[in-house]
Amino acid sequence: MGKAQVIGANLIFLAQGKSKMAARIKQIRAAGEKPVVRIIAAGLSADQALLVEAAFIWKSGRELVNAVSGHYKDKFRPKDTLHKKIAGFDFSHSIHFFNVGEGKCRSWDDCYAHGFLSTCRNSKKKDKNRAHDLHEGDVVLAYISQHGYVGVGRVIKEAVPARDFRVKSKRLKDLSLHASDMCHDLDDDVYCEYVTKVYWVVKKKRGDALPRKSGLFIPPSTRVKMTDQTTLDYIEDKWDVNFHKILEDESR
Repeated sequence: MGKAQVIGANLIFLAQGKSKMAARIKQIRAAGEKPVVRIIAAGLSADQALLVEAAFIWKSGRELVNAVSGHYKDKFRPKDTLHKKIAGFDFSHSIHFFNVGEGKCRSWDDCYAHGFLSTCRNSKKKDKNRAHDLHEGDVVLAYISQHGYVGVGRVIKEAVPARDFRVKSKRLKDLSLHASDMCHDLDDDVYCEYVTKVYWVVKKKRGDALPRKSGLFIPPSTRVKMTDQTTLDYIEDKWDVNFHKILEDESR
């Protein structure tokens, strides 16, 4: 059976279903026409074919009736965003969700007052790496469980052990901190806190947090790159910020 026969057989099968594609095929046939079948690329590997499919679906958008956006859809910029610059596509820096994770090791009150974020001790030694994934120039969206988003900041100094972090030349252990155990294991590079210096463009008290609502991006991990445009648009609108300008700002 040749390619055209295989495609024809697939169309007959699809037309028998209840999907949008099946409905569209029935409409074409009811009008006395036949669905147009064209091969737009040949001689491709399976992965290459999937990538071409994803690109074609992204370009055609609403003109197609595919139920999904194809493989590799997470590699493409969000639809209808060519009029704006998008993090991860148009700038070198990234926007990160960051769960403050309050407790003995961390307090938003300290982050708010002294301009930093930190990662707490973890027996699996993973939190240190989460801190090291933040780079100078990145943007962080601070989040507190049970409250919501409380800050938008720009990383101005990458993570260092707590003993090496300074607030106006003062060591953390010399400050009156709300997190009573933040300065634990100061001489242990595995288990000590790692602190990232942040300039807060927007910072809110817990009572003024931007609350979680349906559709907003809330991942379970401490830190993850933020690519959800709905959430970014929501925060920009509510707090009158522009992530593109923050990411391009080299003054801080």
